[in-house]
Amino acid sequence: MPLSPDEQRILEEIEQRLSEEDPRLAEQVSRTSLYTHLARRIRWSAFAFLVGFVMLMSFFASLYVAAAGFIVMLASSLLIYRYLKQLGRDQVRVVQVNSGRFSIAGFLARIAGRFRDRPQEPPPDP
Repeated sequence: MPLSPDEQRILEEIEQRLSEEDPRLAEQVSRTSLYTHLARRIRWSAFAFLVGFVMLMSFFASLYVAAAGFIVMLASSLLIYRYLKQLGRDQVRVVQVNSGRFSIAGFLARIAGRFRDRPQEPPPDP
């Protein structure tokens, strides 16, 4: 639903006041999109997964460290799944197209795209 002219004018006034009061915040908000925010979180979660893997592999040093590593791996993989789900199908396609080089976000987006909305085959008739 489009904004009315009055609402549009009020929104422009708010944007102008924000850019006058805090230009750094206005610039940061204009540069950041949902994709960049979620891609940053996916990268941090992937890094946490790798840290958890290293902790898990150190089970010779301490069983508690290994158990904590497993929990970190589990939590970070659930976060990655949640963020990919938030990206949505359109953003996943954009990530696939724009990531000409290998990136963790692009790789995870391709994996999530394969599992999204798979058509269900009807069961065979007896």
